[in-house]
Amino acid sequence: MSLIKNLLALSLAFTSAFATAEPGVTDNEILIGQFAATSGPAAQLGLRMQVGMQAYFTALNAQGGVNGRSIKLVTRDDGYEPDKAVAAVKALIEQDKVFALAGSVGTPTGLAALPVVTAQQVPLVGMFTGAQALREPFNRHVFHVRASYFDETERIVQHLTTLGVKKIAVFYQNDSYGKAGLEGVERALTQRQLKPVATGTVERNSVDTAAALASILKTEPEAVVQISAYKSCAAFIKQARSKGYGGQFFNVSFVGAAALAQELGDAGQGVVISQVVPFPFATKTPVVRDYQQHMLAAGQKEFDFSSMEGYLTARVLTEGLRRAGKTPTRDSLISGLESLRDVNLGGFAINYSPKNHQGSNFTDLSIIGRGGKFMH
Repeated sequence: MSLIKNLLALSLAFTSAFATAEPGVTDNEILIGQFAATSGPAAQLGLRMQVGMQAYFTALNAQGGVNGRSIKLVTRDDGYEPDKAVAAVKALIEQDKVFALAGSVGTPTGLAALPVVTAQQVPLVGMFTGAQALREPFNRHVFHVRASYFDETERIVQHLTTLGVKKIAVFYQNDSYGKAGLEGVERALTQRQLKPVATGTVERNSVDTAAALASILKTEPEAVVQISAYKSCAAFIKQARSKGYGGQFFNVSFVGAAALAQELGDAGQGVVISQVVPFPFATKTPVVRDYQQHMLAAGQKEFDFSSMEGYLTARVLTEGLRRAGKTPTRDSLISGLESLRDVNLGGFAINYSPKNHQGSNFTDLSIIGRGGKFMH
């Protein structure tokens, strides 16, 4: 009888453990998935996010991981195309069996993947996009680490109008990302009884800016706010400068500041980019010192805003995992993240709650100086 009882107890324990086991979690590892462009015209955005996340996870794993488990990052390339993003996120969840997702890149790709993420109830942390459509309506499974495009464009317009600049044009990508940025600029201008003097568009993953250039330059704007990726923005700036345009150029953070500076070369001096993370080149901020140390330890000698954002995303996810308990579930990860109230990571604060998943409203402005170096 005791043998039967023991066998029954073992069977129940096995059944219970099997029933509560979460995909992507073993005794010594947690799988995290990333869907992002690692090829094509926006590749540097996904690659640098990946580098920043991996730098932190490598350092974390060297210290024993989270509750005894190391973190493994699995990245699938979506080429910054919505249909490929859907395929990538499905593959991460159904084939790779990841526990959670982090560091996705882009508004159109994020919007396309969101129904899959929601249906599968997989937490997604640190989307590299500031679009309001990914913040409203509220989604229990999505946690934003960065400020919104509304926050960034308000900072840009506030800066320009404070300087007396009122003739502002908008060059934007003809998709959900570009339109989200355009809406932010329009909102900020409307609050000041202004509106764009001109707009022009470019297609995603294209550098055909001729039509936009013609429609914008004829209005002689004092400044152009750009809402696109680095290759198209660089093409627009170079062509505008070649035609003698002497106004100012402002970009939101998604452009990929380092990639933009590289594309522009000598033409980049004076271009301003709004940022949603601390300045990654100055060591006065504790979290930046940690970032630089972990990047160098991982063999990464180049610092930039995008990898800084990836690094912060990994830090936030890890804090949530620590609070998810020794036997983490997707629900306990959500609860763990929601318990991050005014958590200071060393100069960058995160604040979540069960009703608010926008962790930060931090914005800053940076400018490209001589030799592609950034000034703060």
